[in-house]
Amino acid sequence: MNPRKKIRLGDLMVEHKLISKTQLDEALADQKKSGRKLGRILVENGYVDEEQMFQVLSDQLKIPFVDLLRYNFNPDVIRLIPEIQSRRFRAVALSSSDDGVLVGMVDPTNIFAYDELTRILKRPVKLAIVRETDLLKTIDTVYRKTDEISGFAEELSVELGENDIDLGALLLAADVKDAPVVKLLYSLFEDAVQIHASDIHIEPDENVLRIRQRVDGVLQEHIMDETRIAPALVLKLKLMGGLDISEKRLPQDGRFSVTVKDHNIDVRLSTMPVQYGESVVMRLLDQTGGTLDLDALGMPEAILKRMEILIRRPHGMILVTGPTGSGKTTTLYAALKALNSPEKKIITIEDPVEYRIPRINQIQVNTNIGLSFARVLRSALRQDPDIVLVGEMRDEETAEIGLRAAMTGHMVLSTLHTNDAIGTVNRLMDMGIKSYLLASALHAILAQRLVRRICQSCSRLAELDPQQTAWLNAHGNETAFKATFKQGKGCGYCNYTGYLGRIGVYELLEFDQQISDVLSQGDSAAFASVARTARGFRPLNLVALQYAIEGITSMDEVIRISADIDTMMDATTDTAYQGVAV
Repeated sequence: MNPRKKIRLGDLMVEHKLISKTQLDEALADQKKSGRKLGRILVENGYVDEEQMFQVLSDQLKIPFVDLLRYNFNPDVIRLIPEIQSRRFRAVALSSSDDGVLVGMVDPTNIFAYDELTRILKRPVKLAIVRETDLLKTIDTVYRKTDEISGFAEELSVELGENDIDLGALLLAADVKDAPVVKLLYSLFEDAVQIHASDIHIEPDENVLRIRQRVDGVLQEHIMDETRIAPALVLKLKLMGGLDISEKRLPQDGRFSVTVKDHNIDVRLSTMPVQYGESVVMRLLDQTGGTLDLDALGMPEAILKRMEILIRRPHGMILVTGPTGSGKTTTLYAALKALNSPEKKIITIEDPVEYRIPRINQIQVNTNIGLSFARVLRSALRQDPDIVLVGEMRDEETAEIGLRAAMTGHMVLSTLHTNDAIGTVNRLMDMGIKSYLLASALHAILAQRLVRRICQSCSRLAELDPQQTAWLNAHGNETAFKATFKQGKGCGYCNYTGYLGRIGVYELLEFDQQISDVLSQGDSAAFASVARTARGFRPLNLVALQYAIEGITSMDEVIRISADIDTMMDATTDTAYQGVAV
């Protein structure tokens, strides 16, 4: 199918009475100023519905419109068109058969692109129309750097050869930018940025080298046979992180920054001696977008409004709790961003400093020289701060200093590794903190988790298994029993995991006079009982269950984050949730 002659999109929309002549003139004037495409302007200005626009184009050109987000594509077919040409011509190969290749294009009337794609594919080309945003997302998903990484790994393995060589001389040579190890590392980082990985793990094994990337909290593995490249990778990373390249028997920590695809990535590096060499883990912090706003975290509206009020109080302590990787630091930085103003003196005490924020005095803890959380906190309080962020309440001394600071005119924000809001108080009391201090200083505890979102491209109805049914019978209510649940089948967009992205699950316990009075008496059981019936309090697992009812996440994710909470509350489960609506 040859592309039709060039059509004027604006005239076509007017002809079908989707927009007025005045709206077209305004959009054309906008296009002349901004250089943006007319179709995008019409949609963004609200002149035309995108679905209607594509349907008209489809009917006019007599070619199908393909919704890529719902299309179950084959990555091998998409790669029939090289990535460079796919991005250049805004085209993607959708299916292949004996009579040709179906190609989705943003602009099917582009005759030059059609001719070039026919030359590349060497087969007849049939056309379909696709959205540009969906096409770019598909390209980013499919054209992973795994093949490129493997190629550079093989190249580096050949360069290293069978004999020992001076790797230091190789990597520090003048043409280091062309060295395969540098290309390999750059491809690793580029792939990680493309799939939004939070960590890269490099793990040498006896016969293979494993490279794993953590995406949405779950590791994805890539295995290489070139085991000889592991020492070269570790050596280069140590040089980049300022570590001792001669020390291979002890763990080391460092950090460096790299720029990849216009993203400024701060890398926290950790090495560990293992059986077959050194394991390296890199935590990637994308500094390009800065910190998130509170209202961009996905908090329920009721919790968001209360948090915005709580953090602006002149004094008191607010704790954010949850396990490692639950997004506590992201929440605290969002709070600091909201509070950061010329009128406020803000000091943070962190280990390590993750995001650099203008106007805020950020201090890096260093226990090797005696610069502990407690010592820095004492000194920070003499700097006349309005707000103090303590990275973590790790010990009794730090917690007590922070609580006393909260009682004497400072707003103190901090984190604690506990399973839920109610259990946080027990944890602090176990550390040796007096209950009257907690009652006087604590204003709120925000517990949180991250659950994976179901991939909307492969989402479908799911039947509950016996374990899920039993959980629902124990914790659900009438709304949940009537609900239909979903799960992801797995597709190219989500790397066949069934999940794409994550969303926060939050539980806010706000201390009112009744809760504080009970807490001051030191009766943890009475405190827990009163806290569960506090105004606005909803347990984490019921918030997650609501997400499952809405089709945002799966029952597997709900049970995963609920397991540790249920273990702590098994004796009181039946009464803990009475009267709590989902």
